[in-house]
Amino acid sequence: MGGTRILEKDDEDGMSEQGFKRFRRRRAPAEAAPAASDAPRQRPLDAPASSASAQLPATLPEPWERIRQVPFQDAAEQRVRLPLVSRFRSTPAAKSFDLLRTRLSHTLRARGWKRVAVTSPASGCGSTFSAVNLALSLARVPGSRTVLMDLNFRQPGIARAMGIQATADMGAYLSGAVQMEDQLLRPLPSLAVGLNSAKDQDAAEILHSRSCGAAVDDLMLRSGTDTALFDLPPVLEHDDAAAFLPQVDGVLLISDGASTTAAQLAACEKMLAGHTELLGVVLNRARKSESPLN
Repeated sequence: MGGTRILEKDDEDGMSEQGFKRFRRRRAPAEAAPAASDAPRQRPLDAPASSASAQLPATLPEPWERIRQVPFQDAAEQRVRLPLVSRFRSTPAAKSFDLLRTRLSHTLRARGWKRVAVTSPASGCGSTFSAVNLALSLARVPGSRTVLMDLNFRQPGIARAMGIQATADMGAYLSGAVQMEDQLLRPLPSLAVGLNSAKDQDAAEILHSRSCGAAVDDLMLRSGTDTALFDLPPVLEHDDAAAFLPQVDGVLLISDGASTTAAQLAACEKMLAGHTELLGVVLNRARKSESPLN
């Protein structure tokens, strides 16, 4: 073949000058440009990082940390009239609430429960006083989180008991119109309170609603609380407490050592039976010979 004969001639006589020039022209493009590669170019180790990688998006704090903190101790000293265990640590009442806290915590952990309703047979038994002091005692446990919600639409009292100004509308929160972070306040790093600034005679309807259950579920999920206490109106005076029973794991019943009767306690137990668990009966204003915890 002709091509073979040319190559043989070049091999015998050596490559001619004209053939060498043709060879250089064929090789020139390949020598001038480096071989293409699909591999990405690597940044030298000492080259500065790009602005996009250096400015990563900031991480938002978790919902609990977004709850607004408010001053409590100074305000409580000036405004509050009820004896709070955070102020009177050495009193018999403070020791009783610490004992109640321990017993309640053991029961809740053993059963995997977190939601506790605090109520009474009738008005004047001290359910709000007990709920506030129990919450303060629970909040002293290191690494814990406690939520206290004022669901007594008939007579909201947690704000006054703690000396904190209430500006939030609990009805709006339970309807889903207000977010948890905008409703709750944190008087202590480990305690969040949901206050109510207005009475509402449609309390039972609010507590019956599906939006109420959804708001409570969202509260438990996003707050990461260990114990949630819900202060409710008296059991035997309104159906508010009965309406809210599906949302709680158990009820703590506050009785008055000077006025609560055995018949009232029996009526409360009958009403709660089959709906939720009676976690215990606390005897408020007990005489010295009586135990405050039953």
